[in-house]
Amino acid sequence: MTLSFEEKLTNYARLAVRVGLGVKPGQRVLVQAPVDTAPLARAVVREAYAAGASFVDVRWDDDEVQLARFELAPDGTFDTISKWRVDAEIETAEAGGAVIAIRATNPNLLGNVDQGRVATHQRAWATYRKPYSAQVMTNRLNWNLISAPIPGWAALMFPDASEPEAVQQQWDAIFAATRADQSDPVAAWQEHLANLKRRREVLTGKQYAALHFKGGETDLTVGLADDHVWGGGSADTPAGITFTANIPTEEVWTAPHRERVDGVVVSTKPLSYQGVLLDGIRIEFKDGRITSATASQGQETLQKMIETDEGSHRLGEVALVPHSSPISRSGLFFYNTLYDENAASHIAIGAAYRFNVKGGVDMTSEQFQAAGGNDSLTHVDWMIGSADMNVDGITKDGSHEAVMRNGEFVI
Repeated sequence: MTLSFEEKLTNYARLAVRVGLGVKPGQRVLVQAPVDTAPLARAVVREAYAAGASFVDVRWDDDEVQLARFELAPDGTFDTISKWRVDAEIETAEAGGAVIAIRATNPNLLGNVDQGRVATHQRAWATYRKPYSAQVMTNRLNWNLISAPIPGWAALMFPDASEPEAVQQQWDAIFAATRADQSDPVAAWQEHLANLKRRREVLTGKQYAALHFKGGETDLTVGLADDHVWGGGSADTPAGITFTANIPTEEVWTAPHRERVDGVVVSTKPLSYQGVLLDGIRIEFKDGRITSATASQGQETLQKMIETDEGSHRLGEVALVPHSSPISRSGLFFYNTLYDENAASHIAIGAAYRFNVKGGVDMTSEQFQAAGGNDSLTHVDWMIGSADMNVDGITKDGSHEAVMRNGEFVI
């Protein structure tokens, strides 16, 4: 049965609320959305109320407003941020509420502006937002990320199509990637999440000392944090609310040891970071710390990202994704990490999730670092997997076990 656009949009909003946020009766909900995604945002609002939300608020964003500031505002003003936007997140979280963000922007929006301005703003924003980020990194609230087409992004994905055609093609791609085009997407997601749970439990049980990535120009050993825990699919808040932070999601991931990463790693897909496209990333690590970093495109932005703080010189996540994932099979590059990270295995520069270390949620920063966890104002995923990538698990006695071969799980 072929579904209409309206039926797919309703499916998508229902997935975001029921499977993504897991909204419970009486919860308040904050929706963050670009103005170009208003139809989806409105559908999410209706679904949230249908799920029993007591109050749903919407915070609107706009690419053109952001671009105008970075192009025209005077120097020395970029450490000023809209604190009320962050305060809305913190207030919602402290009230036991849920937060959903529709992440959609032109991937190269800020490619031609002064990157010093962007870096200054990003650092100020991340610093003020750290109390909220800490709640996200410890799963203390139910939160979710989804996306929706906007013209500038759609045109980049489908450059040979007219604007309306590009937007429609992007909708089709998003509906397929999220299973919203299926007659019973909630059931499809329940099966998918059960499979991810089995995979993360097997890997957690292995307690590998490290993972070794070998493929193309990459030859990287990623030591894993002590008593690490693999995540993947759904998670639970302390209040017992089950949620799925990303829709789509195809990954299982855990925390690297901040001092045990060695070798060289090369990106296999471009990265859109803060409105700038980065490509050809090549990074070398020694004892966990970046010793060399280059990019064929976006070199200045890459350097400023790494220089955010001490923790941004180290890894906070390592994730495994089969090359046969639905997003990879589509053959599309989304220019959006929410999708592209689910097409390839990846690593993240910056902060580690506290729940990826046993007991990490209740540890002090010093205890978390002693276990190998990393802390930073930033967390940036970039893709390193491919059909040529092999991954071995290295046991505590130094022996190797095959985990992935030619981009596919064999464990």
